[in-house]
Amino acid sequence: MMKTSSIALLVLLFHTILSLSATFATPTSFHDNFLQCLSLPSDPSIPIYSSNSSSYSSILQFSVRNLRFSTPTTPKPELIITALDESHVQAAVICSRKHGLHLLTRSGGHDYEGLSYVSDVPFVIVDLLNLQSISVDAKKGTAWVQAGATIGQLYHNIVVKSRTYGFPAGICPTVGIGGHFGGGGYGALLRKYGLAADNIVDARLVNVDGKILDRKSMG
Repeated sequence: MMKTSSIALLVLLFHTILSLSATFATPTSFHDNFLQCLSLPSDPSIPIYSSNSSSYSSILQFSVRNLRFSTPTTPKPELIITALDESHVQAAVICSRKHGLHLLTRSGGHDYEGLSYVSDVPFVIVDLLNLQSISVDAKKGTAWVQAGATIGQLYHNIVVKSRTYGFPAGICPTVGIGGHFGGGGYGALLRKYGLAADNIVDARLVNVDGKILDRKSMG
């Protein structure tokens, strides 16, 4: 019989929709102001792409699953931030709130309604594709998983460390951890072990104020 562990999830994910200001800066001034803001609370080398960047389109389209949201008329983000660590996510939250922008987070992109990469108002995307670290502790039966990793990567890392442990999540290996777990995480082992979210014992997240919290600090 397979033994299923509790997996501790490192969630670098921000779900709350930020309020918008009544007016917006011009593209040039917005870009400059946002870059200046990002350089203050975090590393100035944050990977950030505007529509003028050569990699902008390829990064935007990388995980778009529904081609209805991949047309010339589809609203595009003002900027895409491909965070390299949690401080970059923190900076994006702080600066988006300061400048009154809608902030979207994208984990694996398995979002067929386009909610992680399309908005009707000016917005910024924080893409978590670089945050894929997974650390499995078979002795404790836990693991820290960054939100940009996929379900398949999690399963693989677990089986490398143990042939007796598993985790109750979905069956599509390319689904991102952040979105899947954030939505509950329905899977084939649901009846016996519950949702993926039921097996999360700790988390690190960025709240609306830009503070990094974990289970202990959240009480």
